[in-house]
Amino acid sequence: MTLVEQHTLPASVAARVIETVVAHGLPAWVYRGKDWFIRKREAPHVAREESTVQFPPTVVPSFEGLLDQVVKIVAVSDDLDAVKRCESDTQTAFAGQVSAARSQPYYLDVTHPSANKGAVVTWMSNAMRIPAEQIATMGDQPNDVLMFAKSGLSIAVANASPEVQREATHVTTSNEEEGFANAVERFILPAARTSDLTRHGH
Repeated sequence: MTLVEQHTLPASVAARVIETVVAHGLPAWVYRGKDWFIRKREAPHVAREESTVQFPPTVVPSFEGLLDQVVKIVAVSDDLDAVKRCESDTQTAFAGQVSAARSQPYYLDVTHPSANKGAVVTWMSNAMRIPAEQIATMGDQPNDVLMFAKSGLSIAVANASPEVQREATHVTTSNEEEGFANAVERFILPAARTSDLTRHGH
């Protein structure tokens, strides 16, 4: 695994984002390079994240001196309304300076504006020379809406919130009801066949 491209937050922006997160009463996690920093080991979802990313966090008394080269700040809480409010306030306060969207109802991811799923679609389109209108995306969280907007075909999973579903071209069954397979069969393959016929003048 090699790093292809990385966009980091300016240290001053990272510091203010952390202040905003803390002002909402939420713990903050800081990702920097290949390191993950937290202030409390027993905070919610730490064990789950450790299992997901396959490495432990570094517990620090403060984030001072760690705010250059920050790739992501995550606000974490099981108070889902607080996470949603923090998302909205961060988007408003840092418009154009960050990308802020929930990757789970309990996670708010704050990154450089060019480091989000929408930017990845654009990057893949350029790198693989595939027009964005011929790319299909599928998701179930608010941070997936950013890639829906950049792709020609977007599919929300039925377990997504109504807000996420509204932003998609189509809605498939839930992730527990073969949502991905059904989406491929019902939406992606027919669209690909139509596109192929159009390209060949039929």
